[in-house]
Amino acid sequence: MRGVYKVPGGKLVALDLAVAEGKLAQVRLSGDFFLEPADAAGRIERALEGAPSCANAAELSARIVAGLEAGDALIGFDARAVAIAARRALGLSTSWGDHAVELIVDGPRAPAMHMALDQVYAEATSRGDRGPTLRFWEWGSPAIVLGSFQSLRNEVDDDAARRHGIAVVRRISGGGAMFVEPGNTITYSLVVPGSLVDSMSFEESYAFLDAWVIRALGELGIQAAHVPLNDIASPGGKIAGAAQRRLNDGTVLHHVTMAYDIDATKMGEVLRIGREKLSDKGVTSAAKRIDPLRSQTGMTRGEVVAALIASFERQYGLVRSAPRDSEISAAKHLETTKFTTQAWLSRVP
Repeated sequence: MRGVYKVPGGKLVALDLAVAEGKLAQVRLSGDFFLEPADAAGRIERALEGAPSCANAAELSARIVAGLEAGDALIGFDARAVAIAARRALGLSTSWGDHAVELIVDGPRAPAMHMALDQVYAEATSRGDRGPTLRFWEWGSPAIVLGSFQSLRNEVDDDAARRHGIAVVRRISGGGAMFVEPGNTITYSLVVPGSLVDSMSFEESYAFLDAWVIRALGELGIQAAHVPLNDIASPGGKIAGAAQRRLNDGTVLHHVTMAYDIDATKMGEVLRIGREKLSDKGVTSAAKRIDPLRSQTGMTRGEVVAALIASFERQYGLVRSAPRDSEISAAKHLETTKFTTQAWLSRVP
């Protein structure tokens, strides 16, 4: 069996192995990394041989580290990268190439309905009713979208929101509040099995799942980068923010909102963005923190979305799909019984 792992910003690690009586055997390490001295490769291989085939990445990494000698230098990779390659060889960890990602391009819907659809698609993937899914959508009306754990009264200026006719909804993932308006943002969700981010920390999984869109933005001439934990930014400021929710089986809902043409003045009126948060970002106002895509690309929103989809398809492939009647029905039920209820919105007053 063979497993391959490309270290983000680093080198490619490949591992060939067999399994005999539930243990790793015939381990062979290769890749475009650097390793000094050369015989350290043998120590890595011997450290893995005899390991239980069910061992997690931390256990495999520990065996590798224990098998190395002082002075061994792994350059462009590390013990955990080898462990991930081993788990991929065993079929316990997967890569993009192992999945057929379904694409849904959805039209304008009420903000609460989009919150419900995110949950419906995540649960469908968890059950195996859908494969991994990339969904782009448009907002049917302006909204403030709160993170799951944010305080309603501390984040939203209720009077300003009512004055501007802006709804307030709460999503199932954590993170910060977003201000969205039809036509002014680009929002998408990725629902993937936990095996795709197997052995990654939460921070690493954010970087991994954002890597494709950073590459796509680069193709549009935007110098974008992942900013831990969950931002995408250019030298001019923040472009996008991501949030995640993981289901019990490890299925990941990773959604991103990108600033296409944000009304930063209105955003500053309806969101109570604290000075402490802004000072941590090195800026004095929310408006100065945002770097919209419209000004950077000169492209329409539709053109940017089309370019992002085309880039993902070139990188990993896509299968066209659409919402199913059963999914819409389930989402409408959740919209009514959960996402538009005061109990959910005020779960953190």
